[in-house]
Amino acid sequence: MIVKEFGGFYAVTPSNTVDLPQPAIALWIGGTGTIVADDFQGNTSVTFSAIPAGSLLRGNFKRVRATSSATLIVAYTSP
Repeated sequence: MIVKEFGGFYAVTPSNTVDLPQPAIALWIGGTGTIVADDFQGNTSVTFSAIPAGSLLRGNFKRVRATSSATLIVAYTSP
């Protein structure tokens, strides 16, 4: 039996003014750094510090802000 945990994925371009094109349930962090993000519960500019490269950061992401220093970010959508 195959369990589908994620629906799709896309590359993230951080922005302080533009939301992600689709809600993301996780972010793949390709390059070490910090993620500054907004969620759908009204939390804004929440900082996740010192995320190592190769990490999967789970959450309910609406926007990844340009002040993030992590690189090579990929968003995963729900199935």
